[in-house]
Amino acid sequence: MVKINDVPFSDIYITPEKVAYIPDTQTENGLQIFEPEDFGVFYALLEEKYKGNSSYSVCYENVFFRVEKSMTVTGVQYCARKMPKTVPDFRNLGFHKELTEYLLNLCKASGLILWSGATGSGKTTAISSLLKEFLIQEGGFAYTIEDPAEMPLDGEYTALNGSFGLCKQTNPIDDKWGESLKSALRSKPRYILVGEIRTPDAASECLRAATSGHLVLSTIHANNIPDAVNALVKYASAGDMSEDLAYDMLSRGLLGVMHQTLRGTGVKTPVLRFLFANPDTRKGCQVRSIIKSGKVNLATPIETQMTRLAQGRPIFEDYE
Repeated sequence: MVKINDVPFSDIYITPEKVAYIPDTQTENGLQIFEPEDFGVFYALLEEKYKGNSSYSVCYENVFFRVEKSMTVTGVQYCARKMPKTVPDFRNLGFHKELTEYLLNLCKASGLILWSGATGSGKTTAISSLLKEFLIQEGGFAYTIEDPAEMPLDGEYTALNGSFGLCKQTNPIDDKWGESLKSALRSKPRYILVGEIRTPDAASECLRAATSGHLVLSTIHANNIPDAVNALVKYASAGDMSEDLAYDMLSRGLLGVMHQTLRGTGVKTPVLRFLFANPDTRKGCQVRSIIKSGKVNLATPIETQMTRLAQGRPIFEDYE
């Protein structure tokens, strides 16, 4: 029999009857029963590490798992996602070469990079890998707020420019994302990674950070790019700012919005749609104007930018 960490699956689902399932690798969404010899030890660890928060992480045999515990009509269900032992190279994630280089060139910019998609679409892997690359290229201090932390970012980086980078991963203080972001800003970070925008205070503080000289990376659940923009604004306007102010701040602070899906069986490949605002805020930008208006009709600029990139042309002539 095999052990849990011998098999390269993404997620393991454990029913209240203690039956484990993993992706079957033969179909796009199908599952297969999984009976590893160390299942009992792994299950006991999931139970032991639960401290009242339905989302948490465990380390099993030097591999981190992000765990979601839920109560079903028949009992406790677990879903555990196996995380990479190292943060993958952003250039190896399967994105278009020109898009990859454009994103990496944003390392000196300020603003918000928002990665959207469904659960399990690779959002966290993408922004974590991008942050790692920024630290390698430019150095500087990065501060993450995650619940739970998923990718091994914490530590020191030797930058290509001869300096050092430092990343400290944190959890939100008493689940207060806004307070945690305010604390992060007092630490004077160059980069801020917010694992997921899911509260009004997290949304509003992300917008403030993005318009105050920081480079902010975060994820949000959404079906497409316009939905991601509107979801962020709705979160922020449910808190301490008006909807008009939220659209205005986003129009000034946005660098780019990505929407990612995964396709294929077995090894899945990312499919990415994107929309960028001109990093040079001194220049006119159609995307910023549309967002500021609150009428998020973004189909045309999305298609225009994707076509330009597919043709090998720069997204913005003056910012390659």
